[in-house]
Amino acid sequence: MRRFFPTEEPTEGGQGWTPTDLADRPCLGIPNRPPHCSFTRVFSPTDSWYVKDMLLTDNLFFDYQRCARLSFLNLYGNGTHPEPPSDFATKLKRDSEVYRHNVLAEYPAQRPNYPYGDWVKGAEATVALMQQGIDRIDHGILMTPGPQGVTLMSRPDLLIRKPGASVYGNWSYIPVDIRFSKRPKAQHQIMAAFHALVLAGVQGAWPQDAWLVCREKGEYWVNLERYVPQMQKVLDPCIKMLTSRQEPEVFMARHPCSMCHWQSDCYAIAQETQHLSLLPGVTPIRYQQLKQLNLTQLESLAHADLLTLAEGLVEVCNNQYEPETLARDLILQAKATLNNQAIALPQALPFSLKSLPVSPVELYFDIEAQPELDLDFLLGVLVVDRRNLAPGEAPIQKFHAFLAESPDEECQIWEQFLELIWTYPIAPIFHFCDYEIQTLKKLARRYHTPPHRWKVILNRFVDIHKLVTKSVVMPVENYALKSIARSLGFEWQNALASGAQCVVWYDRWLETGDRHYLDLILTYNEDDCIATFVVKDWLVNFSRNLPST
Repeated sequence: MRRFFPTEEPTEGGQGWTPTDLADRPCLGIPNRPPHCSFTRVFSPTDSWYVKDMLLTDNLFFDYQRCARLSFLNLYGNGTHPEPPSDFATKLKRDSEVYRHNVLAEYPAQRPNYPYGDWVKGAEATVALMQQGIDRIDHGILMTPGPQGVTLMSRPDLLIRKPGASVYGNWSYIPVDIRFSKRPKAQHQIMAAFHALVLAGVQGAWPQDAWLVCREKGEYWVNLERYVPQMQKVLDPCIKMLTSRQEPEVFMARHPCSMCHWQSDCYAIAQETQHLSLLPGVTPIRYQQLKQLNLTQLESLAHADLLTLAEGLVEVCNNQYEPETLARDLILQAKATLNNQAIALPQALPFSLKSLPVSPVELYFDIEAQPELDLDFLLGVLVVDRRNLAPGEAPIQKFHAFLAESPDEECQIWEQFLELIWTYPIAPIFHFCDYEIQTLKKLARRYHTPPHRWKVILNRFVDIHKLVTKSVVMPVENYALKSIARSLGFEWQNALASGAQCVVWYDRWLETGDRHYLDLILTYNEDDCIATFVVKDWLVNFSRNLPST
């Protein structure tokens, strides 16, 4: 059984807090009674209650943390229709709902009864349960008036009664949010603070605690003294943006945007305007600095003065980057994109492109994994054999797929993989990014592989991603394998396939036994290996054409 009533003081982030710690803070506008932000009254079901102008829900506020434009489009749209969610996004939503259901099953709780979607009736039903002093309430609806005619609505997964005065008597409630995340992210803790804020407006007293439940971290106490001010800094501009109906500027960020149902719409705008967020290295904070320097066009950045740009980027480097190096990289990236031409980086490298091995036999290695199962279910190796070829003849390619059709076959495919690797004891092993090396170490530990069978293999690994990013600037939007290989003319057989989609396909294989899903995965993995070969082959030719130094 979980607990949300610690017998000891929480130690995460401090010695705990009391609701009065946040009273009378000018930056929050929180009076002593009732202690909630910028509000003049506590919601009661006896009020003549209606939503005046706009309803700011917790989902909308969470979207704003991820992307201001996302929350705007979800509320107002822009005349186009969002894309349906991807299979992987649908899987995450389903898994999250299952996890939430399993956690809630540990807590018998009462749910307010109201017509679905009638949030006012839901808020009234929730307050009625709070007035009765119900121990636990799940799927409650909290609503309270906010600034600028905005109504704030919060839906914490659980409300748990605790001793402490409120408008209902000598008891009050604390919010508990259940998150499918492995660990409590800052944005989740800001959402817990939002729940606390709205709850304070409903019960006339700050909740004494707020909690998250995460998959690996478990129960996590949220430091409201820390996160309420942070939440307020996000909430104020969110309300301003939504009430003014000022559509935020497009900004493309690879990982957040890849899961967004508005991605195609935003990407089309970014492409049409040649938005600088399409350049690798242009982060949101760097983009704001570029705007201050009036460098918002691709051509102006490509022709920017190095020293002037470096001086303007000092603040965003945070002693992590040399300003001149960052300025040079951004200018070169703009030039490569503007001219659609790769540019060799001028600095001395820890390795030389000239020494990039072209061997009689080369191995190209790629992995597919199911993170939720902690399972690496496919170890794919492309063998490229240049031995005994006639002049002008293309090397022979043979793909080897070591596939665990069930999770308990991981050890078996690991041994099969090692056997193949030792069939070619001196062949270099090319891969893209560090995941393959880390996985090799993990599997060796997991299955107690003798050091002589795997440690020496590490010396044969060559990271193509590292070689590319440390040696050349390419006209690409990011330095992922797909982006680089496609810029060189390579195409995947299934244009929609991805590592995330393979997770969905493998789950469906385990559920249905339909081998079609395995075939899709194998094709994608082989294409990844071939793409890595294509990039490496291009890099060799590029290096050979560089002027002699």
